[in-house]
Amino acid sequence: EAFRVGAAIRYRAPVWSRTEIGAIHGAERVQSVDLIHLDSGERRSVECDLVIFSADWIPDHELAVMAGCDLDTGSLGPLTDQALRTTRPGVFAAGNLLHPAETADVCALDGRHVAASVAAYLRGESDWPARVRLVARDPIAWISPNLLIAAGHEPPRGRFLFRSREFVRRARIEVRQDGVRLWRGRIGRLVPGRSVHIPSG
Repeated sequence: EAFRVGAAIRYRAPVWSRTEIGAIHGAERVQSVDLIHLDSGERRSVECDLVIFSADWIPDHELAVMAGCDLDTGSLGPLTDQALRTTRPGVFAAGNLLHPAETADVCALDGRHVAASVAAYLRGESDWPARVRLVARDPIAWISPNLLIAAGHEPPRGRFLFRSREFVRRARIEVRQDGVRLWRGRIGRLVPGRSVHIPSG
């Protein structure tokens, strides 16, 4: 049976790959779902009381949108510089507001990094510097931070995070400005939905 062949057991639960949900049944609560195997078209009904959807995460950007911050078209988070200043003076962004579904430690370290910028702003250092836009090209979906200020300003953890839209093995990454190569390096593997980084230096 196609479903049994494609199923794996993890944590005592069957995992069916190459399968989509055809229907969800129930009145007051979920009672079952119809699963369709993508290769064979075979349908199967599975009793359950909960369905969770998760895919294509986007940042928690509602407040940034309401504040009028410019968003990055790749990550859908606000554009920020190395100090995590947005395009709206007085508005800063960190963690899962910048890029979707990062781990708690990445978000917490972003918060530690932006604290110095916020404190300086509250002390009256309110200059919002000119910045240059950093643009990701396919298969790279986005890079963060994505606005650059003068040299000497480090991004969180001294690195730029980015994600790919595609699976790529032994990826060669280049950073260019006006046709001049500024940096070149290799990344072992790019996986959609998983951040990798390059050094800010």
